[in-house]
Amino acid sequence: MTSNRTDTPHHAPLPRPEELLTGTDWASLETPCGRGETLPGALARLLDTDPAVRATAVGDALRVVTHQNTVYEATVPVALYVAAILNHPATAAGESGRDGERTSRHPTRAALLDWLGDTALDADDEVVAIAEGMWGGGFLDECPEIRAFRDLRPAFYSAVRPLLGDDDADVRDAAFVAAVPLVEHPALASHRGELAEHARRLLTTSTDRSRRDRALSALRTWGHDISALENADDVAARELRARRAAERQGWGTGGYSEDPPF
Repeated sequence: MTSNRTDTPHHAPLPRPEELLTGTDWASLETPCGRGETLPGALARLLDTDPAVRATAVGDALRVVTHQNTVYEATVPVALYVAAILNHPATAAGESGRDGERTSRHPTRAALLDWLGDTALDADDEVVAIAEGMWGGGFLDECPEIRAFRDLRPAFYSAVRPLLGDDDADVRDAAFVAAVPLVEHPALASHRGELAEHARRLLTTSTDRSRRDRALSALRTWGHDISALENADDVAARELRARRAAERQGWGTGGYSEDPPF
């Protein structure tokens, strides 16, 4: 297993994967469907040599702690384990063809990065701001799991950052998307300029709608001019989101953006 250490000045060490598996009281941790007693076995299979086993383990381990954009008690130790194995050689393997050669079709590493990035979004600054606005102050005091995840963002980033230069384009793009909500942490602010360069590269090479939206949103948030980076599809997607947002606002105030078809 390669080291998680990088040259980032904000390196935060991660526990060893085996220590997380054996040292965590998984059966006591809440998941959407009960407790996490099945998680150690599923997490261990993420490093199996059989790609089919790894693919099944992604669902067994990660979907168990993912439901309706909620961070559960078991989510944080699962995220720590995912981050701790990101640079393990087994996670770089993709699906195998008949000749046994590795292909680049969504390797396990990309799937893990996708999950970590989605989970980081569920605990990002926008989520906290919306919750604080709806329910008043103290949201993070009432949601210790979200606070714990947010506190660990430097550790997660220390594992994600090396993969921004991965040989596999799918992994590179997934690493960028995962990194964006992580660098909201104040200690990681200096890395946003580096990520802006990755965002521009992604926008010249990727047609993935979700990833392009994330890259454009990040650049906009960081104060960059994106007008020359948007293509026609990007503009159409942005305008559609704006229309839908206006419609939702109309529903919330008892009005409609258009006359209902009654």
